[in-house]
Amino acid sequence: MTYLLEDVRRRTVLGLRRPGIMIFSDGDNWMTFIPRKTLIALIPVTAIWLGMAPALAQQPTPAPSASASPAPAVTASPTPAASASPAPAASPSPSLAQTPAPASPVQTADPFGEPITLEGKKVVVAKGQANWDSAFDTLIDSFKTINALLDKQGVKHAGNLMIVYTSTDDTGFTYLAEIPVEQDPKTLGKDMSMGKSPEGKALKFVHRGSYDNMDNTYEAITNHLDDKKLEAKDTFIEEYITDPLKTAEDKLVINVYVPLK
Repeated sequence: MTYLLEDVRRRTVLGLRRPGIMIFSDGDNWMTFIPRKTLIALIPVTAIWLGMAPALAQQPTPAPSASASPAPAVTASPTPAASASPAPAASPSPSLAQTPAPASPVQTADPFGEPITLEGKKVVVAKGQANWDSAFDTLIDSFKTINALLDKQGVKHAGNLMIVYTSTDDTGFTYLAEIPVEQDPKTLGKDMSMGKSPEGKALKFVHRGSYDNMDNTYEAITNHLDDKKLEAKDTFIEEYITDPLKTAEDKLVINVYVPLK
């Protein structure tokens, strides 16, 4: 196990890792019960008439007088009963038919300890030194300095921003901030130079989240190397897949490369 990763482990053991705060939020569920209303049907008038007909039939009919002419009999034509025919079932409209949503792609786990071969790239390099307490801010300042120089001279990036850690101890570390380019800048700033990014065999690990939480990732990397009985070089590289100058710190995605001996 290298001194570099042992330094990371010592920082974790000494309690230098910043604890995270997890905030859980819950919401209230509100439910409203609406009582159902009862509908009352009206009684048809014909039903009342039909109910009184038998009572009228039992009353005696007075004898007709000679002067009175018999009234013609009125034949009541039965009212045809309304036949309730079932309404035809509504067929679903083709436009309203629900179609199954396409299945979302399954997100696989990030590689952890994937063997790869790094290819060297032309980079603008800025040397720096930082304390662990202000590490991320110091790295961002280095990237901003290089970026300002490249923008001023119209030199475009040719890859992701990188940090190469050259040495570490309990208080801080030294590093190289690197930005890949296709052409050399005409002038370079203080502590800057042209160089080549690391190359060769390495293991790839992925970190998601803030820079302060990377201690957990490096602890897992150390355990992985111990389990596999692998020996790493005295350096490691961080490639920022998300631009740290534009991305919120807790949304960072960083590839960590550990070169092997």
